[in-house]
Amino acid sequence: EVQLVESGGELVQAGGSLRLSCVASGFTFDNYGIGWFRQAPGKEREGVSSISNIDGSTYYADSVKGRFTISSDNAKNTVYLQMNSLKPEDTATYYCAARPWGGSLVPDIYGNWGQGTLVTVSS
Repeated sequence: EVQLVESGGELVQAGGSLRLSCVASGFTFDNYGIGWFRQAPGKEREGVSSISNIDGSTYYADSVKGRFTISSDNAKNTVYLQMNSLKPEDTATYYCAARPWGGSLVPDIYGNWGQGTLVTVSS
């Protein structure tokens, strides 16, 4: 059974940093792409960043480029999202998702999702 468990979300002040973790199990981690997505109240889910565990390629949404960094620890089956210089508009529930092969910022092509972790950035 595929499982994805996010953690690390909390309340932080604007300008602060957080590191989110996504621990995966139930599939061959090295052959999958992992994406981070977020959804704010009343808004659609949007892609934030993704990484391919096959070739290490990464993607970032324009809104987070230069502030967020995605990384993968294949030995721990864990993907991290380091978030720096946080802004109030980053407030959302953050989800990780997995799909075979490469990463993508398109949520509809992912078949496996975690339950999410809430990030709140105060101004």
